[in-house]
Amino acid sequence: MVSKKNTVCNTCTRRLVVIAYRRSPWFRLVREPLKFTMRKWARLYGFNPEEYEVRSPSCYHCIRFYKNALKERSGLFRLLHSLVNPAFDAILERIVAKEEVNKAEAHARAAMEGEALPYNGDKYTRDPWWGKI
Repeated sequence: MVSKKNTVCNTCTRRLVVIAYRRSPWFRLVREPLKFTMRKWARLYGFNPEEYEVRSPSCYHCIRFYKNALKERSGLFRLLHSLVNPAFDAILERIVAKEEVNKAEAHARAAMEGEALPYNGDKYTRDPWWGKI
């Protein structure tokens, strides 16, 4: 049996993105091209999501796995990420409240520990977009 890689997640971006999509539909125009590019780029690098341990069912197909794999494998991605991510985070933080960021951090901590997710089943994790974000 091949051991799976771990990834680090400090904030459940998926949770924050659901909130942002609901409040500011234009946010999709910012995020979706970035997400599409990361997924395609990761495939070019031979990324296989099955290589990573997923401790929570709500984390399946999360873009975090793609992003972390690209950070490991591509210097160009790390450079672009260091330029784009601060602007992306600033936009996202203008849309979502600090309390929601705190909940997303708690959600990520629980998922990383394989614990019951504190906000699983709330209106955000039941959102039909959850699995597509």
